[in-house]
Amino acid sequence: MFVNKLQFKPDLTPKKMLELGVFGGWYFEKKFDEYPASWFKKAKISSNGFDETLNCFGINAGLTREEWNKKGWIFSGDPLGWFQWYCRYTIGRRLPEIDEIQISRWRAFGPRHIGGIKKNCEKGVLNCRKRQRQALLQWGYNPFF
Repeated sequence: MFVNKLQFKPDLTPKKMLELGVFGGWYFEKKFDEYPASWFKKAKISSNGFDETLNCFGINAGLTREEWNKKGWIFSGDPLGWFQWYCRYTIGRRLPEIDEIQISRWRAFGPRHIGGIKKNCEKGVLNCRKRQRQALLQWGYNPFF
């Protein structure tokens, strides 16, 4: 499978995602030394565990890391999952085989959820399908349409 990396253009950077509020503020579990400090200046970060109120839409969206493991979505190089891969990709790391898998997953995720929101919500009504919007945000898609 060949994925054109030019087609990988998330709407949001990791920094912006962290500022808006993703993964209950606990994705990195206080371990952010490998990432630019600027990403965390305005980030919504929890000091003691997952806090859904820190999420942009104030709700929990998605499965647990244990469930990600069971589904085969965790790869040894990025034990925290897709967002860890995206952060590392953003700062320049390249793992061609894993990059193709993760970019394919990203490309498959967005259209399905964007379509569900557009089909069922009036334009600009952000409290419609908040769980899907939060999930889109956590995959680097703009949920504010």
